[in-house]
Amino acid sequence: MSTLVLVHGGGHGGWCYCKVKYRLEAAGHEVFAPLLTGLAERSRSVSGEVDLGFHIDDVVQLMHYWDLRDVVLVGHSYGGMVITGVADRANDRVAKLVYLDAANPRNGDSLVDHAGPAIEMARPEGRVVDGVELVLWPGPGAAAFCGIEDPDDIVWADERLTPHPWRCFEQKLVLHDEEAVWSLPQFHIVCESTIPSRRREVMERARSEGRLYSIDTGHDLMITEPGFVADTLHEIAGR
Repeated sequence: MSTLVLVHGGGHGGWCYCKVKYRLEAAGHEVFAPLLTGLAERSRSVSGEVDLGFHIDDVVQLMHYWDLRDVVLVGHSYGGMVITGVADRANDRVAKLVYLDAANPRNGDSLVDHAGPAIEMARPEGRVVDGVELVLWPGPGAAAFCGIEDPDDIVWADERLTPHPWRCFEQKLVLHDEEAVWSLPQFHIVCESTIPSRRREVMERARSEGRLYSIDTGHDLMITEPGFVADTLHEIAGR
């Protein structure tokens, strides 16, 4: 079986993968759902130093200290920025990249560049706390913004979402060996509603190579459709 590292998106934490993680572990996989600095149970460690590069290093260090190799590296939403950077910094430890309704950046992109108006909408509601600009502030019903519709899931997620440092979203991704990154097999698990907004050439290539999976559900598909996500990751891991 395989080793999977599941990287969460903005405002979330490793908790969002719990339904997927348990299913994959039951199938015999080794699964890590790291927590990015400044979020969820590490929200007290937020500081002006936390940015995209910091989060990339969070995952690189996890793989180093656990000596993880041949990793199926999965990123959701903003997590796509993170896993692309990890594939550059620790290329020898990564076997496959899986973009889970995620940003699929090129060298020099920031999430703001990549996602445009969608992420800019979060900024006017932000606040500065101890000199750190935080966005995606949670509140009742915030999970619905992520495409969660089940009332119980909305309450569950609302209780766990935390604000996210804006600096992470505006920092540009720097790849030192872009050729090595894109030589890794890339898979895309996406919501059908987001396909039109994605880079056409990336989606067409993934579809022609049988590396595109889609489902009609909300953006937080690891919460709304954990069975589909776990089954698809299991299939990808075995390819």
